[in-house]
Amino acid sequence: MTDVARAAGVSIKTVSRVVNAEAPVHPGTAAKVHAAIERLGFRRNAGARNLRTGSGTGTLGLIVEDIGNPFYSELHRAIERAAATGGRHVLAASSEGDEERERDLALEFCARRVDGLVIIACGERHDYLAAELKAGTPVVFVDRPCGELDADTVLADDEGGAAMAVAHLARLGHREIGFLGDAPEIHTTRQRLLGFRRGCEEAGIDYDERLVRLGLRARGTETDLADVSAALRDTGAATAIVTGNNRITVAALRTLAAGGRRPELVGFDDFELADLLDPPVSVVASDLTALGTTAAQLLLARTRGDRFPPKKVVLPMRLIDRSHPLPREESAP
Repeated sequence: MTDVARAAGVSIKTVSRVVNAEAPVHPGTAAKVHAAIERLGFRRNAGARNLRTGSGTGTLGLIVEDIGNPFYSELHRAIERAAATGGRHVLAASSEGDEERERDLALEFCARRVDGLVIIACGERHDYLAAELKAGTPVVFVDRPCGELDADTVLADDEGGAAMAVAHLARLGHREIGFLGDAPEIHTTRQRLLGFRRGCEEAGIDYDERLVRLGLRARGTETDLADVSAALRDTGAATAIVTGNNRITVAALRTLAAGGRRPELVGFDDFELADLLDPPVSVVASDLTALGTTAAQLLLARTRGDRFPPKKVVLPMRLIDRSHPLPREESAP
C-alpha cells in the first residue's frame, strides 16, 4: 500500500479509503490511486483486513470424502451459495475416506484461521476438534454425524430412505430383494441397512442375509468393479437390488451392461443420465440444496455469535420413480 501511495502521490490513508471504500475520495484522486494499483499489480489482503477488524478471515473450510463425486460436488455448490450470502468464501478439500487425512485437513484449515468448518465425516473420532471448538471455531457435520463431540449436525433420513426403496420394489411385485452397501463402519451404510431390514419387515418380505453384501468401496477401478461384480453374482437370486450409493450403482450398471435382463435397481443418490438408461434407474435422493444450505446457515449463525444448544437436523429423502413393472409371469402372486 505504501508503494501505491508513493506512485499516486497521495497518503497511505487515502489509498486505504479508496481500496476499502471507507470514505468519499475526489474522483481525480481515486483515479490516480486505481491507476497506480493497476500498474503495480496491488491486491488487497482481505484476510489481514478482516483480522484487524475482528471480522474473521471471510472463509469457511469444507471437507468432503471425494470432491470428484457428483454428490459432494452438488453439496459443495449449495454450501458455497449459502456461504456467499454471509460474505464468506469456501475452501474445499477431499479426505479420500481417510480419517488421518480428514484430521490433518481440519487442523490445517483451523491453522489458516477459517471462520468455521463443514465436515462430511469419514470416521467417528473427532476429539481433536474439542480445543478448536473451545477456542471459538464452529463446526457443522453434514450427511454423517461426528463422534465424541456435541456439535451441530445436518443429516438425511437414510433409514427412512432405504425403507422407502424396499416398499417401492415390493409394490412392483419383488420379493427377493438384495442390498449392496459401502463399508459397514460408515454411518450412512449402517442406517441404510437398518432401513432396508425395516422395509423388508413392513412389506412382509424375509430379510435374506444371502442377498446382502457390504464393504464395497466402489471408486471405478478394476478391483472395485470386480468386487461389485462378485457381489452381484453372490446375490444373483435377487430380482431387485438396492444399491447403497451412486458409485456402487454405477459400478453395478457397468458390470450388468453385458448381461441379459437387468434386475430392478433403486440406487441411493441420483446420477447423471439415470433417466436415459434402458431401463432407467430409480433412486432415493437427498435434497442436496437443503442439506448444504441448512449446514451453511447453521455455521453462519455460529460465526455471528449465536450460542443456541447444538442442533441435529434430519431432512427427508425422496423417491424418484423411474421403474418398470415385472413381467406378468414373474410377478409375485
